[in-house]
Amino acid sequence: TVIICLSDRYKVTKLEEEIVSNNVVITSIDNIIENKINLVVKKITAGYIIGNYVVVSEKELFNKKENNFSYKSNFKIGSKIRDINKLNIGDYVVHFAHGIGIYQGIKTLVKNGIKKDYITIEYKDGDKLYIPVEKLEFLSKYSSGDGATPKINKLGGIEWAKTKLHIKKKIESIAGDLLKLYSEREMSIGYAFDKDTEDQIEFEKGFPYVETKDQLKVTEEIKKDMEKNIPMDRLLCGDVGYGKTEVAFRAIFKAIMSNKQALFLCPTTILSNQHYQNAIERFKEFPVRIELLNRFVSVKKQKEILKDLSDGKVDLLIGTHRILSDDVKPKRLGLLIIDEEQRFGVKHKEKIKSYKNTIDVLTLSATPIPRTLQMSLTGVRSLSLIETPPVDRYHIQTYVLEENNNVIKDAIYKELARNGQVFILYNDISTMEEKRATIQYLVPEARIVCGHGKMKKDDLEEVMYKFMNKEYDVLLCTTIIETGIDIPNVNTLIIIDADKYGLSQLYQIRGRVGRSNKIAYSYLMYNKGKILTDVAKKRLNVIKEFTELGSGFSIAMRDLSIRGAGDILGKEQSGFIDSVGVELFLDMLNEEVNKLKGINIEKNENDTQPLIEVETTIDDKYAKEEELKIEIHKKINSIDSLEKLSKVKEELEDRFGILDESIIVYMYEELFEKEMQKLDINKVNQTKNFV
Repeated sequence: TVIICLSDRYKVTKLEEEIVSNNVVITSIDNIIENKINLVVKKITAGYIIGNYVVVSEKELFNKKENNFSYKSNFKIGSKIRDINKLNIGDYVVHFAHGIGIYQGIKTLVKNGIKKDYITIEYKDGDKLYIPVEKLEFLSKYSSGDGATPKINKLGGIEWAKTKLHIKKKIESIAGDLLKLYSEREMSIGYAFDKDTEDQIEFEKGFPYVETKDQLKVTEEIKKDMEKNIPMDRLLCGDVGYGKTEVAFRAIFKAIMSNKQALFLCPTTILSNQHYQNAIERFKEFPVRIELLNRFVSVKKQKEILKDLSDGKVDLLIGTHRILSDDVKPKRLGLLIIDEEQRFGVKHKEKIKSYKNTIDVLTLSATPIPRTLQMSLTGVRSLSLIETPPVDRYHIQTYVLEENNNVIKDAIYKELARNGQVFILYNDISTMEEKRATIQYLVPEARIVCGHGKMKKDDLEEVMYKFMNKEYDVLLCTTIIETGIDIPNVNTLIIIDADKYGLSQLYQIRGRVGRSNKIAYSYLMYNKGKILTDVAKKRLNVIKEFTELGSGFSIAMRDLSIRGAGDILGKEQSGFIDSVGVELFLDMLNEEVNKLKGINIEKNENDTQPLIEVETTIDDKYAKEEELKIEIHKKINSIDSLEKLSKVKEELEDRFGILDESIIVYMYEELFEKEMQKLDINKVNQTKNFV
C-alpha cells in the first residue's frame, strides 16, 4: 500500500494525470485503500516505511529539499511596510498599564552600559514614559469613533485604573452574552456531510484556473467544518475576484453529493443572475439542477420552482432576498451561502439567524462590516482569509484628486485606446443626464449609457446586458455596480464625489475594476475647492494607501478603527469604547471570553519591564525608517517558541542580510521571557551583561 503525500490538491490532481495506472486513487488520510497508490493532501517532511505501508513525501518524489518555512512575510522589497496600525509621531497610543498618551518616536538610550531602544510616550503635563521595545505588546494605536479625541491620562494617576475597571464591568456582561451565543451554536446538532467523493475530486479538477494556496487552504477549512455535526457559521473574507465564488461552489457540490439542497443568497438581482450563469457553466458536467429566483423570473415560473424545491427536485437555488420568503420551503436544506451579509435588512437577518441554528452557513465578503469582523475576531464565528491574488493580477493604480475634466477625458481616451471600457460613478440621478452630456462633449467618440436603480427593471437589465456585450464604452451609473458586476473588460473607474462614500464601500466599488490581467486605474475625485472633513480625508488616503492586492481584510480593520466599534452584539452603541480605544477594548474582551472558557491569559500590569537586560537597538544599516524598526521589534516580540524564532530570523535575514549577534541575543531574550511567563517566574537575577 503506497501513500503519496502532497501539500495541496492541485499537485494531487496533476500527479494523478501523470501516473498511468489503474491502481492510483485520490483519497484522504482517513480513507486509505489497501494495495493501491493513494494520493492524499497532507504535508509531511519525509517519507517512511511502516509494516506494509510505504509513505512518500514530496522530498523523495521530486528530489526536493523540504522547507517548512511557512511564515508569510509582510516585508516588501524596496518599499515601506503598509501596516494598518503603523505609528506616526503625534498619534494617540494606549498603554495597558499607563493609559492614553501621544507617541513621540523611538529613542536609543544607554542603560547599564547597554544600548536599548525605547518607545517614547508623552502624557499629561509633558511627562514622558520610555517603554522598552521588548514590551511592545502592552502598546496599541488608539482608534475610536469618527473624530473622537481621547483624553490624555496623567502618568502615575488613578484615573486610568478607574477607566479600565469601568470598562471591565461592561465587558464582563458582553463576554457572557458572546459565550452564551457561542455555546448555543456548539451545542446545536447539525448534519455531518460526507467526506469527499470521487465526483468531488472531478468537480474540483474542472476549475479552469490554477488555485491559489489560500483558495485550497480555505476550501479544506470549510470542508472540515461541514464534516462535523455542529452547524457551521464561517465568514470567508477575500478581495473581489480572488475566488470566493469557486470556494462556495465546492462547498455547494459537497452538500449536493451528501443529498442535501443549497441556497445561494445574493444582495442584488444583477449579481444573482451572474452567479446563476456561472453556476450553470461550472456544474454543467454533473447532474445538478440549478434554478434562479429573483424579480426577473415570472410568477408562473417561480411557482414551478418553489414546488420542485419543496419536492426535493432542485439542488441549488440562487436568488435575492426573495429566497428568504416564507413560501420558500426546501425539502432537505443543508447549506446556505450568503454573499455580502451586511447588505440585507434586519428582517432578512433574523431569518438568516434562524437558519444558523440548524444548517451550515457560509458568508462571503470582500470587506466585512466592522461588527461582522468583531464577531469573527472574538471567536463567535470562524474566519477564513483569501489573501493571495490569482496569477497575472495587478494592483489598482489609485489617484485621489479634485474633479478635473482634463483627467476624465485623458482617462477615458487611454482606456478606449486599449479597447477597454469605463465606469463613471455619479450618484445624483437628477443631474445624471447633464453629466452624460458633459462627458460626451469631452469624448465625442465614446458611446455612453446611463444606469441607475430608479430605471424600469427591464430597461436596466437591457443597459447592463448591452454594456457587458461591449455595445457601449462608458457606463455612467449610481452605486448599482457596487456588488456583483464582473466585467473584466472594464479597467478604468472614475468616482465623482468620492468623499461622500464609506471606506468599505469605496473599496468594494474599486474592486469592480482590475479583474483581468490588465493594469487598472481608479480616480477618486472630490468637488473643486471643497474642504474635506478629517474623516473623509482619512478614508480617501486609506484607499490610496492600500493599493496592494489582498487588502480587503486590512481595509475592514481600518474601517473598524475609523468608524468606531459600536456594540459587539449590535444591541446598542457603546460610546464607552472611546475611553480605551478599539484595540484595547477587543483585547480585554478576548481576555474575558477566554477567562469564561477557563483559559486565563490575563496581562500582568507589573510585567512592563524585561526580566533580563540585553541590547535591543536596530541599527540604521538594517532600517532607517521608524515604522520599519517598530515592525521589526514587533516581529521579535512575537517569538514564543524555537520554531517561531527560526522563522523570524529567516525572514529578517531574507530582507536585511545576516543579523548581528546582538539582534540574535535579543531574539533569544524574547523566547526566554515567554518561557518564564509559562512557569510564572517574574524575577531573574542577572549577574552579567549580555552584549
